[in-house]
Amino acid sequence: MPKAAVAAKAAKPVRKPAKIVVPAAEATTPARKVRRALKKAAAAAMAPERSAMLALVTQILDDGKAEDIRQYNMMGRSPLADYTVVASGRSQRHVGALAEQLEKKLREVGYSAHIEGLPACDWVLVDALDIIVHLFRPEVRAFYNLEQMWSDDASMAEAG
Repeated sequence: MPKAAVAAKAAKPVRKPAKIVVPAAEATTPARKVRRALKKAAAAAMAPERSAMLALVTQILDDGKAEDIRQYNMMGRSPLADYTVVASGRSQRHVGALAEQLEKKLREVGYSAHIEGLPACDWVLVDALDIIVHLFRPEVRAFYNLEQMWSDDASMAEAG
């Protein structure tokens, strides 16, 4: 490469990334607080969709005659999901049918869902991204007692 071409290439100005402009009221607060406020605002914007999905999940389980349906708000406590729903079926067949019905109806309305534990149907987990649903036979639910783990946290509030 000729020296003139190398010199011309080196003389090109380096493009700098655009600066983020923070409003004057927020300029005095630490950047950490600003980032936290932006995250809360983004989460609040998504809240209606999550609430609608939670209501849909609860309705599907109720229509399928699930027993003892409980909802737990996991926002800020777990990076895995925003809500956890725990319910019981009367038998292995009932638990499996609840899981399959939940997956089918969620996919029909455009939500993705993944099922784990379907062959045994003692404890079936339905992962719907923002909501994790645990479906148990009553004996298995009493044995694992997941509600105890979440209710020990004094700040843990039930979603509904």
